[in-house]
Amino acid sequence: MGLYLTIFDGDQEVEGVEIGSYDDFSFFRNAIVRWLEGGVAGSRFPTLIMHSDCDGEWSSPDAKILESELIEIAQAFKEMPPVEFNSKWQLEVARSFGIVPTSLFDCFFDVDGEPLLERLILLARLSQQRGLPILFQ
Repeated sequence: MGLYLTIFDGDQEVEGVEIGSYDDFSFFRNAIVRWLEGGVAGSRFPTLIMHSDCDGEWSSPDAKILESELIEIAQAFKEMPPVEFNSKWQLEVARSFGIVPTSLFDCFFDVDGEPLLERLILLARLSQQRGLPILFQ
């Protein structure tokens, strides 16, 4: 089962990001906790880290805080060495799109091979612009 973050305007989907599995999202968040929060979950990035991944939403006001957190994470990850992929699908997507990580930032991408942090930042910005929540599906 995969995690999909999306924005709807009524019945119309505005944008969405297919993260991969819940384990992939957990691996992403655990990397943040380990390397940027010193093992203390939510100490620096509570909006991203403390939100349950199984249901719910980030409101448009939450998306403003989320965007700031994601930008800070992206900047830090660009300065850190890469790690091994945690999923078979990541290996396949990396091979397919020629992704060769040179930093931790490059190790996290969506199922289409797009940088995950960039996609999430854009989703947070769109949520704010439209005044619509980001939904977990």
